Amino acid sequence: MLLRKLAVALFAVLAVTGVQAVTAAPATAAPRILYYDASQAQEFKAVVAQGAQIWNNSVANVRLEPVPSGRTPNIRVYADNGWPRAYTQSLGNGYWYMGRQAVNQGYYQPRIAAHEFGHLLGLPDRRTGLCTDLMSGSSAPVSCTNPNPSSTEARTVNNNFATALTTGARVYTWAGSAS
Repeated sequence: MLLRKLAVALFAVLAVTGVQAVTAAPATAAPRILYYDASQAQEFKAVVAQGAQIWNNSVANVRLEPVPSGRTPNIRVYADNGWPRAYTQSLGNGYWYMGRQAVNQGYYQPRIAAHEFGHLLGLPDRRTGLCTDLMSGSSAPVSCTNPNPSSTEARTVNNNFATALTTGARVYTWAGSAS
């Protein structure tokens, strides 16, 4: 504490006398880039890009980018007639399906895409039923159009990518509505 007070006093004296003191900003790590391939997402390609952008706007330690030519993607996205579901191979690696069954029942497509990306970013289903929780998935009402992660979900993803820790393979499947 005394050292901090001395440093503040020194900077104040230097500022009054016209001397500029430069302090180094804390080093920040570049975000980890995860490349996704939506070429097999059929009619949902734009929605997949929207889901990636939602995460890019919400977290700092990881970015989801379309896979450039000649590079292997971390994440592959497919479309089929089942429920949306994700298969993780490790943190940030795996594939997910944009299932038409949830879309046909009226679930908001950008929410589905952001939710499934959330699994690849290390988040499990939370089935809280709350629209404010992205990872509540199909337990939230069909009328829910919030595609954004909660502050807790975003913080968890940032923490997941703040270190080199990885998680094991998992499978996540939308259970569908109880009706």
